[in-house]
Amino acid sequence: MSGSNADAVSIVLVHGGFVDGSGWAGVYRILASRGFRVSVVQNPTLTLADDVAVTHRAIAAAGGPVLLVGHSYGGVVITEAGMHPQVKGLVYVAAFVPDRGESVSSLIKDPPPGAAVPPILPPRDGFLFLDNSKFHAAFAADLDAETAAFMAASQVPWGVGALSGAVSEPAWRHKPSDYLVATDDHMIPPPVQRIMATRAGSTKTEMPGSHAVYVSQPNAVAEVIGAAAKRLGSGR
Repeated sequence: MSGSNADAVSIVLVHGGFVDGSGWAGVYRILASRGFRVSVVQNPTLTLADDVAVTHRAIAAAGGPVLLVGHSYGGVVITEAGMHPQVKGLVYVAAFVPDRGESVSSLIKDPPPGAAVPPILPPRDGFLFLDNSKFHAAFAADLDAETAAFMAASQVPWGVGALSGAVSEPAWRHKPSDYLVATDDHMIPPPVQRIMATRAGSTKTEMPGSHAVYVSQPNAVAEVIGAAAKRLGSGR
């Protein structure tokens, strides 16, 4: 891939709740090795407004067209932040895709019958955590036990205010989007992922994987992101 093609579209990766941007390391390395300019947002996950502001700074720093990628709650962030004029497309990875006025709280209030219930503990001082003993099975079942244990032990407190943050204008109504469905997800039920992807008119890809599919299958996830970037004119 030539440098001029790599200059066309930058990729901004946005993490979700309970984790930080380091989970994107494998995807980052693959995309960067293919000549893409990639940056990783570190959301404070206190409020949606804060996370959108941080993401806007990353978009502005890219200095040109951007493909926004969001995992889990990061899907809410990119839905709101994606209205930035530099953003040309969106990729949702096992992510929430809210419409106007929707939030994580509203999207999870009526789970489908028989769906796995995420092991979220009662709020502590306004923050949420997953039960460490259930983290592996719920969030990262296709990762080795040692990696999952570290992710559980290094959880980022997820502010209750971030869950209730509602989208004002969803970028997917104005810009093309892709959705990667993780078919073994025990955090966001796969049927719910499919419904949100269909509603958004996203180009949909399905693959076996846990909620942490972006960590466990970086090559496959990078392929989806790279294909979306190609359609936006990266020349790949």
